[in-house]
Amino acid sequence: MTDLTSALPTTLEIEGACLSAWPAIALVHDGAWLWRFAHGYSKRSNSFQCLDPNDDGNAEARIARLSALSRRHGIEPVFRVTPLAGPGVVAALDRLGWVPFEESRVLAMNLSSEPVAPVGDIRWLNPGDPRWYRAEASLSSLDARTVETLKTLLSLIAHETKGIVVHGRDGTPAAAALAVNSGGIGIFNNVVADKARRRQGFGTAVMRAAIGWTREKGATSAAIQVVSNNAPAIALYESLGFVEQYRYHYRRPPKA
Repeated sequence: MTDLTSALPTTLEIEGACLSAWPAIALVHDGAWLWRFAHGYSKRSNSFQCLDPNDDGNAEARIARLSALSRRHGIEPVFRVTPLAGPGVVAALDRLGWVPFEESRVLAMNLSSEPVAPVGDIRWLNPGDPRWYRAEASLSSLDARTVETLKTLLSLIAHETKGIVVHGRDGTPAAAALAVNSGGIGIFNNVVADKARRRQGFGTAVMRAAIGWTREKGATSAAIQVVSNNAPAIALYESLGFVEQYRYHYRRPPKA
């Protein structure tokens, strides 16, 4: 049996792949700290974080500067706390009273084993194709402004990317996902299934299609981020061979 945990990428490699696979419209670098902005669409693209646990000096002042930058751009200051946030960063957030919320898990798998072929009416589309982003928008209930931001973010992904839609028997979209071969790591974003048609295999089909596509494009491993309280999604990903690598959460300032 293939060891699904062998040769998995490091935390930094996964973080780098995820940041590249889901970009932001504006970036600010402060040493190993990274601030990102995307008009409020997704916390990952509208928060700041540290990518080196050794770069935790002067944390309170840096948090204040990047928080002011967030407010200037009309978004709530949010820090994304991963295992790469050094002890000085965590201590500073604690002193400032920043409140933890929304924990997520990062799961990964290697792609050395032969994939199971997806079954169903599956369409592989360029992410800028209206058939993909309209399906994603409908399944995720995105408003028109958010769809425009989504389209902008899709245009900024440098790596090879594919939008995947699984259609139900009635011909309408039942699940969608965005697959990115991010430097040899398959990253899967915007995974969504029709709430009215869950437990019918559409989520499994779209994920198998996404995994298969990234493997064909040369990815040797894959990773996905999922909110910790989304037990059905976690069970699905684990059934496909993903295993948990680490967790992260967000912090925001206390209410005045």
